[in-house]
Amino acid sequence: MTTTAVRAPAALRVTWVQPEDLVGHELRQAAEDGRDATAIARGWHAAGGAPAPGRAGASPGPADPSLRTLAERLLDELALLHSPLEADEPTDLAAIEALRPQAAAPGATGTGATAPRATAPERAPDPDPAAARTARLEAAWLGRAAGCLLGKPVEKLPLRGIRALARSTGNWPLASWFTANGLDPTVAARHPWNRRSRTTSLAENIDGMPEDDDLNYPLLGLLLLERHGHHFTTADVARLWLDELPAGRTFTAERLAYRNLLDGIEPPHTARHRNPFREWIGAQIRADIFGWTHPGDPAAAAAEAWRDATLSHTANGVYAAMFAAGALAGAAGGGSDVHGALRAGLGVIPVRSRLARAVRFGIAAAQEEPTGTPDGFATVVDRLHETYGHHHWVHAVPNAALLAAALTHADGDFTGSICRAVSGGWDTDSNGATAGSIAGLLAGSPAALPDRWTAPLRNRLATSVGGLDGIGFDTLARRTAALTVRPDRPEASAP
Repeated sequence: MTTTAVRAPAALRVTWVQPEDLVGHELRQAAEDGRDATAIARGWHAAGGAPAPGRAGASPGPADPSLRTLAERLLDELALLHSPLEADEPTDLAAIEALRPQAAAPGATGTGATAPRATAPERAPDPDPAAARTARLEAAWLGRAAGCLLGKPVEKLPLRGIRALARSTGNWPLASWFTANGLDPTVAARHPWNRRSRTTSLAENIDGMPEDDDLNYPLLGLLLLERHGHHFTTADVARLWLDELPAGRTFTAERLAYRNLLDGIEPPHTARHRNPFREWIGAQIRADIFGWTHPGDPAAAAAEAWRDATLSHTANGVYAAMFAAGALAGAAGGGSDVHGALRAGLGVIPVRSRLARAVRFGIAAAQEEPTGTPDGFATVVDRLHETYGHHHWVHAVPNAALLAAALTHADGDFTGSICRAVSGGWDTDSNGATAGSIAGLLAGSPAALPDRWTAPLRNRLATSVGGLDGIGFDTLARRTAALTVRPDRPEASAP
């Protein structure tokens, strides 16, 4: 008779939701927004509570059960602390609009950046506006996918690891897909590729666009506008998530908002309740559809992004979405260059907010560094990491600075924009995606994008959202174009 040993079940550590992991993140957030949490931090650490996990979504193992009860209580206490920055960083839309530069009307490009480089001549009118609009949107979808895919294998890696991997394969300054071909084994061992992405996103493995939350959310945005139109509510966004978005495909602030919905908490409280990730980058990666469908109207695009973002984010997390939507609306209008698009984004967020200051810092740093030197942008990145490296790598503020710097230094060039955004570290796939979306719009058509970026995508996008698995980027462009509104049409305005 043979016997089989019974193995104890492995502990399930669901990322981003364990209360004992959230306290460290909330203490960090408190330090960033000026809340005095000294006494709470002292009590947490005295009880044996650990700091937040560094780059992972959960600590390695379960904590003492008594710490979970304490963590839940401390999270609620932290939520009651007042931030001295609230006056300059509100979440209410009317308050945001009162604090932004006075240049966010339809068609305006906004203000608030340092002096831009000389702008390109205004483009001639499109000979076939409908066809041109669809082509521009296809380039935006493709650009978002290519930029995201470029950043996927190095997501979560520190800056030194990204540089070492690229240099080891002769791809520095970064100019093409990452590859394991020719990679020094010692470098590979020291800086392993992202575990989930290495089989689908290295040059030798790419076969269509694999699933990623940076593409799932634009797909959800498309479904949102198709089902509810441009007058959707935040509650409509919540219902759509519950209907079409698997919980396991959510992360950070979105996962906590999802949990809050299932606990019976309604928007906008879903964004605040025990959610230390509310100023991270998640809302920004959901904003593209609102900019794409409001060409030349950054204010309307930003208002829609606000309604979507406030399900899960507050303050700078919301501004990141509004900034992206405004910049994309500026680029989608067809008459602006990248510097005008960035001004459009700055024109719809509070001018004294940390996010606006970070964007202006990124633009200024990029303008001060010559574009012709081989490692010129690396110097810009080093400045950004020196200034904003104390933030978590997914926080909206440092990533906004990097995005703005990459687009500025590349002067909107597609390859230059996505490669600079990814080579700067932090949230590599999200920054690559947004940079690719803006630069794709500015390029104007799929034919204007280098074939090495678009051909491997095979006009095929994998997703678990809403029966859209395998959809083509050309189809997505047509469906998006059907939702586009112009500033002079009444339905372009938010309710």
